[in-house]
Amino acid sequence: MQLTWFGHSAFRLDFAGKAVLIDPFFTGNPAFVTDRAAAVRGVTHILVTHGHGDHVGDTVAIAKETGAKVVSNYDLLMWLAKQGLENFDPMNTGGTTDQDGFTVTLTRADHSAGLVEADVGFPLGSANGIIIKPKGERAVWHMGDTDIFSDMQLISELHGVKICLCPIGDRFTMSAHTAAIAMKRFVTPQIAVPCHYGSFPIIEPTADKFVHEMMGSGIKVIVPEKGKPVKI
Repeated sequence: MQLTWFGHSAFRLDFAGKAVLIDPFFTGNPAFVTDRAAAVRGVTHILVTHGHGDHVGDTVAIAKETGAKVVSNYDLLMWLAKQGLENFDPMNTGGTTDQDGFTVTLTRADHSAGLVEADVGFPLGSANGIIIKPKGERAVWHMGDTDIFSDMQLISELHGVKICLCPIGDRFTMSAHTAAIAMKRFVTPQIAVPCHYGSFPIIEPTADKFVHEMMGSGIKVIVPEKGKPVKI
């Protein structure tokens, strides 16, 4: 499996003929330095954790360009459908769907998920994390935007999480210190990949604090270079 980080919380997973974008915040993302055409080439699925603009990002436009199926919570997808989205698969917290070669499970995340724009008129569902289980590969948990909570341990146990993409930016999510505690005490993955940092001045600028906090944990920390694929 190949992982590419595009800055903030935007990732791409490539495995077994699938190309999955998660939270494709490209337009307006100061940390996005990748060629957009390359980032979306061959995309088959788009997964969205919650309704904030820095996570929904370019979802509708990319889906129209590529024909990719969008998977997220029901409320958010109903709003995106009003924006022109046609190919989607709605679900909700705790549910699992089969996406032909991998499954998607929505998990709890402690965060808001309110209006993306002032004229939406209704909440856009819950904030979620997303667990991706490709056949023959390790389970990946993109935690979305969240604080620490002790049920992370139960979620990780239930789904056999081996790779965790965790927010560390502070202010809107866990800090590097708190995220490290979450990884060491509750999730205990084989690999931890920090995200939701380095994009805006008001959040943590680098992953250095997280890397330091994780030293000696036995958990491998990967800090990808933006736009550069890494094998996991």
